[in-house]
Amino acid sequence: MLRTLLNKTSLTIAGLMSGTSLDGIDVAIVHIGGRGIETSIKLLHFESLPFDDEMREKLKRLCTIEHSDVAQVCGMNFAIAERFADAVIQTAQAANISMDDIDLISTHGQTIWHIPVADEADRFLPKSTLQIGDLSVIAKRTGKPVVGDFRTADIAVGGQGAPLVPYGDDLMFRDANKGRILQNIGGIGNCTALPAASADGGMIAFDTGPGNMVMDQVVYELSKGKLSYDASGDWAAKGKVHNGLLADMLAHPYFQEPPPKTTGREMFGKAYASAWLVSALEQGLSHEDIVATATAFTAHTIARGYQAYILPQCSIAEVIVSGGGAHNRTLLRMLGELLPDQTILTSDELGISCDAKEAILFALLGNAFIQGEPNNVPAATGAERPTILGKLALP
Repeated sequence: MLRTLLNKTSLTIAGLMSGTSLDGIDVAIVHIGGRGIETSIKLLHFESLPFDDEMREKLKRLCTIEHSDVAQVCGMNFAIAERFADAVIQTAQAANISMDDIDLISTHGQTIWHIPVADEADRFLPKSTLQIGDLSVIAKRTGKPVVGDFRTADIAVGGQGAPLVPYGDDLMFRDANKGRILQNIGGIGNCTALPAASADGGMIAFDTGPGNMVMDQVVYELSKGKLSYDASGDWAAKGKVHNGLLADMLAHPYFQEPPPKTTGREMFGKAYASAWLVSALEQGLSHEDIVATATAFTAHTIARGYQAYILPQCSIAEVIVSGGGAHNRTLLRMLGELLPDQTILTSDELGISCDAKEAILFALLGNAFIQGEPNNVPAATGAERPTILGKLALP
């Protein structure tokens, strides 16, 4: 089986992404040819399969120290793997693609906890990370080899295990004549700055902070569970940003840390958003103003990250947004106001689905693993050297 994979000049790979937004599973079936800078990419089909409310809330609880336990983590590791396997099979059926024609599955897994910086006071809390969704379960259920658990190898060579998307961003979006920033806005926001190919200087990448995570939790609580996000930013558009609350949020120590840096639910998840919401309600803000301020928080953290760590080092003409946040018109408007010298557009406008982009990126990471190509970016993660990320489970 492995010999067959290695001898192929192109592969059909199902890339799976389940991110910190916890909205569901994205599956991109991608035809990939070549290797390195000669890689060709063709998206064959994409599906996004939402989690039901019960699973979403159970995953949120697993991402907290207060409400998680080892039995729940153990069980969910297998339960969500079954969902991942079903998602691939459903996507193949929707695309009229036989599972026999899929060569490989490449999965990010579901991040439960991430420790990008060691706890110096506790030798049993080194840099570490945990993504669940057991690879063997997916392989046995689908009959396909599965690559996953990418982050751990980067941490093993001194990195923070994230962000991983710069590898694919570089392959898909670097331009010969103009600098670009690729901004993904999922649960967490992450950016990749790509100087023009003709310019001096290398890639810069880091997590900008919360993407949709705080906005989504606030909307969920204000709507008493009726809404899981602010569709198109319509709710935020009716409100006014509270500058005092916004300033307090922007004072969080994370935003003063230089790259490489990464964050997640352990820092900006349900506990953070719920505590902030209580404070906002105590100050008498309307629901519309609260959602507007949470939206502005994401926009300002992105723009400030650029202004502090990217724009002084390289010329940027375009900011290309992907992920669920690309559909939030109010967020994009705020970004445009904060970044008047850059053109704000979505990856859809360049022919790459803003919803499918991260799943495509994980297909690319899986392809690099099979090819024996290093697929981390040390400038982004802080790793000591390039290395091959991923582990393989056979069917």
